[in-house]
Amino acid sequence: MFTSPLRRAVRTCELTGFGAIADYGEYEGLTTAEIRAGRPDWQLFRDGCPGGESPKKVAARADRVVSRVREAQGDVLLFSSGHFIRVLAARWIGIQPAVSARSFMLSTASLSALGYEHDLSRPVIRLWNDTRHVISNGGRRTGPK
Repeated sequence: MFTSPLRRAVRTCELTGFGAIADYGEYEGLTTAEIRAGRPDWQLFRDGCPGGESPKKVAARADRVVSRVREAQGDVLLFSSGHFIRVLAARWIGIQPAVSARSFMLSTASLSALGYEHDLSRPVIRLWNDTRHVISNGGRRTGPK
C-alpha cells in the first residue's frame, strides 16, 4: 500500500492494520521533485520506493481486493489512498498498473466507481475522479458544474 506522508493518512493506515507495510520507505516525507533530483527518471508505479512495498506487491494486493469485491453480494465501498486506488482500477479492468496507473489522475477526496457493463465478465470504470461534492474554503464547489 502507498500512503500519503501526511500524519492523518498514516494514522488512518495504521488504524486499518496496514501501518507496517504502507509507506514510501526511504522516500517517506519527500516530494516527487526531491526524489527526482537524485533519480530523474523515477516513476512510483514502475519503480516503487526503496524500503517500501514494491509495485509488484501492491498489484498482488490489489488483485486480492478485486477478488474479494467480485465475490461479495451487493455493493462494496472502498476507502484508500489515491495511489492504491489507481492500481486497483488498473487491475479491475485487467491492465498492468506499472504502465497505466500513473495515467489515472485523482484529486483529493474524489469519488470513483468500478462496476460492470451488462454482466460480471465485463468490468468497467463507471465514474472517475468526481469532485462535485467537494467545497472549497470560499464555499464554492471545486469540481465540475
